Amino acid sequence: MKDSTLIPLAAVLGGVLSLVVGFGRASAEGYATRSDIIPVDKIKKGMKGYGLTVFEGTKPEKFDVEVIDVLRNFRPRQELILIKTIHPRLDVAKIVAGMSGSPIYLEGKMAGAYAYGWSFGAEPVAGVTPIRAMLDEMERPLPKIIDGFRLEPGPSSPGDKRISMATGKRFTGRLDHYSVVEHAAELAKQAEASAPSKDSMLRPVSTPLLIGGMTSGAIDVAKELFSPLGLEPLQAGGGGDAEERDAPNRFVDGGAIGVTLVRGDMSAMGLGTVTRVEGDKLVAFGHPMMESGVTALPTAVGRVLWFLASVNRSFKIGMPVKYVGTLVNDRSSAIVVSHSIKAPIIPVSINVKGVPGVHYTDWKFEVAHEKFSSPSFMAVALGSAVQEVASDHQDVSWNAKSKLKIKGYGEIVLEDYGVSSGGTPDAREFVGSNLIRAVGAVLNNPWQPAIIESAHMDIELRFAREVLRLRGAEALETEVDAGTSAHVRLTFVPFAGPTTTRVVEVPIPKHLAGQSITLTIRPGYTVDKERPPAENLSDLIANMVDPVFPPKSVVISYSGENAVLYKGHIAQDLPPGAFDSIRPVSATIAPEAYRAEVHQVANLPSFMTGQDRVTIQVKPVLR
Repeated sequence: MKDSTLIPLAAVLGGVLSLVVGFGRASAEGYATRSDIIPVDKIKKGMKGYGLTVFEGTKPEKFDVEVIDVLRNFRPRQELILIKTIHPRLDVAKIVAGMSGSPIYLEGKMAGAYAYGWSFGAEPVAGVTPIRAMLDEMERPLPKIIDGFRLEPGPSSPGDKRISMATGKRFTGRLDHYSVVEHAAELAKQAEASAPSKDSMLRPVSTPLLIGGMTSGAIDVAKELFSPLGLEPLQAGGGGDAEERDAPNRFVDGGAIGVTLVRGDMSAMGLGTVTRVEGDKLVAFGHPMMESGVTALPTAVGRVLWFLASVNRSFKIGMPVKYVGTLVNDRSSAIVVSHSIKAPIIPVSINVKGVPGVHYTDWKFEVAHEKFSSPSFMAVALGSAVQEVASDHQDVSWNAKSKLKIKGYGEIVLEDYGVSSGGTPDAREFVGSNLIRAVGAVLNNPWQPAIIESAHMDIELRFAREVLRLRGAEALETEVDAGTSAHVRLTFVPFAGPTTTRVVEVPIPKHLAGQSITLTIRPGYTVDKERPPAENLSDLIANMVDPVFPPKSVVISYSGENAVLYKGHIAQDLPPGAFDSIRPVSATIAPEAYRAEVHQVANLPSFMTGQDRVTIQVKPVLR
């Protein structure tokens, strides 16, 4: 009886162990199987085969390959096949950005995608991502709705577990101080954490980000924002809304594919190669584009114009010729694209006034609807348009009024101002504009999906330096009585003309008696108005309207008001003991006490630069 029990148990354990070992082998290259693919464990040194890629035009062509060997466990649970490519053009170009995803075939079966290479490599040697790992990404289930956009047909309900908000690229800082630059730094840190070690020269072949219709200054800003994410912005032309009539309507294995982040009067497209098409879906690249996870970015059939050889990294030059499909998943082994899904976009327009004799003052383009790409490329493209219209080396004062339309929340109006010395404002100035901050904050909100329907900017340029530099500040009284006013004399130096002074009266409340207070003097456009922290998207949008003081003003501030924050409201100047009386005893959500800033605003004839501080003593009240 004992033996009859042990034998089946041993058989079961043996089966389980063999299953575990089998899973260990499969997981190193993926689990998906097809009759026309070759597993990594069947690939041997010296095997010969071919790859497919577009050298020119839209039709894929063959190039020969020879297996060097297999790098085991190159990435977590993923092997890498090392190959040598053999083709007259590749003998010159070596590793080519834009070839990522080119399918590699051995013994007539698909092995994987050309995806990795060495910078400054002297030989045409590449790393191939196994196709099974890429097909695993294709087979991942997608949510029905992502960030408010439908990724598959059919009805959905609020309780559907496949309704998702993409969080992988969300800005984690304060939304009321959203910054494209800080967002880029966060994403660069994430990308570095998941990338191969810095000590390894074998890295994903960079994706050329081909930019057209933008100034070199705008492209420099794009490089600062996107290069750390594995994209390589290049001034390459192409794009626009025009499609070629004879262009293919579908993607094919080895064909060029573009991820179109901007299109219209300006364009930006990440170029790569399709690895495998299966029905409605395909996999490409063999590595991530930005590793965004589930997303929705427009794609296009690409046409290759030329292979540009370089000692550092060669790349394909190309352009979109047929807009079709959507990138729906951006993972470590591949990007996944659907032919049938239509990606969301944001129509953007800008009108530039104040430049006589210029024929083109209106620009229209579309940007992909995505948490980081949308605010980034909107800023870069707006800056490029202004630079192109008014490319003068003169001092420029400007003001812009923007309209941002948000689905379900109507249209909000935002204003921006600035002074540029010695030249037209560039993309860097628009990166910090209220329009771009609003776009980034809305798209990155943690409460609910938000859809931006359109953005428009009217900008007026004046070729003059309308600026006053704050030279210094002086308190006319070192001591003041509580309940009276302090007087601060400000000295300004204009760009042209004599020095001017202005005395600003600052009321001092009685409850500050006996205290020393510091008065901070700043330009109005740098001082945020007191707003309660947003607790939902509606609050966030409301806080964006008129967020700072008038641009041509000086603001003198001090900290001194007792205030309370509670459920989206601010209560200031509370009497002693008021906070304790409103604090609940049976709940953890309670009012928060803080010291509010008091602001005194004085209008100025021009923009002000600089800041200063003065300290005054408030006399105690004698009893």
